Amino acid sequence: MNESSITQYITTAFVNVEITNAFGYTFFFYGADHILPFATLASADNEHDRVSNLDRPDVFRLNIGVGKQTFQSLFGTGRVDVSTYDFTALDTIMPHPDYAAQSWLSVLNPSDTTFQMLQPLLAEAYERAVQRYNRRNASS
Repeated sequence: MNESSITQYITTAFVNVEITNAFGYTFFFYGADHILPFATLASADNEHDRVSNLDRPDVFRLNIGVGKQTFQSLFGTGRVDVSTYDFTALDTIMPHPDYAAQSWLSVLNPSDTTFQMLQPLLAEAYERAVQRYNRRNASS
């Protein structure tokens, strides 16, 4: 998989997805409010994020915000010790290096097989974004 194929998957599999690009990231939002993305693609290191060594040729990181229960099913119910992960490893699903506490996971350069495992996680993240959007707009 590459960034273009992942972007195409996300924008065709889910309705009303909007994209913003900034600081070497692609942010995927549900709807126009752009408050909290449900997934991101990071394609370059920046002053706040160098842990994955994204400046290597053709290396990118897919980040997905899942629910707490899903996150815990993948990484355990206790506090995740991110210091035990090699965030430069390719094709390995792991907690996000900075946002694990918010139930975000990440993977560098997912293979086709790994991306198939990520598709239900992307669907969950998208559905959570739809629910957040609907809750915010129901009270308006």
